[in-house]
Amino acid sequence: MKQPAFSLCVYCGSRLGNQAEFAAVARQIGTWIATHGGQLVYGGGHNGLMGIMADAALAAGGRVIGVIPKALVEKEWAHTGCTQLHVVDNMHERKRIMAEHADAFLALPGGIGTLEEFFEVWTWRQLGYHNKPVGLLNLGGYYDSLLSFLQSAVTSGFMSDWQMGLIRTGSEVEPLLEALVQAAGMTAPTDRLDQI
Repeated sequence: MKQPAFSLCVYCGSRLGNQAEFAAVARQIGTWIATHGGQLVYGGGHNGLMGIMADAALAAGGRVIGVIPKALVEKEWAHTGCTQLHVVDNMHERKRIMAEHADAFLALPGGIGTLEEFFEVWTWRQLGYHNKPVGLLNLGGYYDSLLSFLQSAVTSGFMSDWQMGLIRTGSEVEPLLEALVQAAGMTAPTDRLDQI
């Protein structure tokens, strides 16, 4: 199999959420990554948005790398159809391997796990542990309250505008994906940065 054009690590829910749009966008992202020659890196599960996204990427002929802790495999949550499935001992190892395989990171709607992974990779970016772009898909206003809170942290002096500038946010899927790929130094299919 030829080298992928880019490798995108996506964090998202292991549940479906209560809006059909969540699943539709997860499917769209998996398909987009595959049809643009990319590789999906994700948490290795078959449930929720994670499974829908991985299935879509695989169905479109894409390469999918899953990384999952042994404890979750034992609960039968692993997606055994991944191109590569790394079974690791703990969450720390999981996140490290996912980060090492990624050119860029994107968080979709999700719960506590998605938020924890997003904040950690953002923190790593501000500390200089990596220089890879980090994106947040604010689908249907899902992250409006979070972004408002983060801005209040800036206003209160606990964060800076520079830190906020380290993440790319957008509500439209393709422009955000293209911006992340381009920021990672890969070849984006079209230039639509102005739409974010």
